[in-house]
Amino acid sequence: MSRAPAATAQDGPVAIGTAAARAGVSARMVRHYESLGLLTGVARTGSGYRQYTAADVHTLRFIRRARDLGFSMDEIATLLGLWQDKQRASSQVKQIAQQHIASLSERIAAMQAMQRTLQALVQCCHGDGRPDCPILDDLAG
Repeated sequence: MSRAPAATAQDGPVAIGTAAARAGVSARMVRHYESLGLLTGVARTGSGYRQYTAADVHTLRFIRRARDLGFSMDEIATLLGLWQDKQRASSQVKQIAQQHIASLSERIAAMQAMQRTLQALVQCCHGDGRPDCPILDDLAG
């Protein structure tokens, strides 16, 4: 039995659900990205349904990957602008990435400090039937 080839984003405009699935995001997130101006110029049918092109799906994948790497929406907007600007200097992109690495390092250090504090508190707690609890005492200040 012969099967029809799978549709691709190049086959023409697709509905939001299809575009979302192809990009690996939810339809709700597609609408959110559009409301933030990250996805612009989306065509609509006569009845108002959004129609997404291969370029739109590619942009959605870009946004998803940037989110996976922890970039903020403002950073993603800047990165999208740089991605779409073929005259950009890669130094601008590198600077944003380096700033993001520094931010991640700070957040990791803060989380490691929280972890050490909680481990110390857990070590101090007997974890038995007594009401004394150094964890709650610490939280209460």
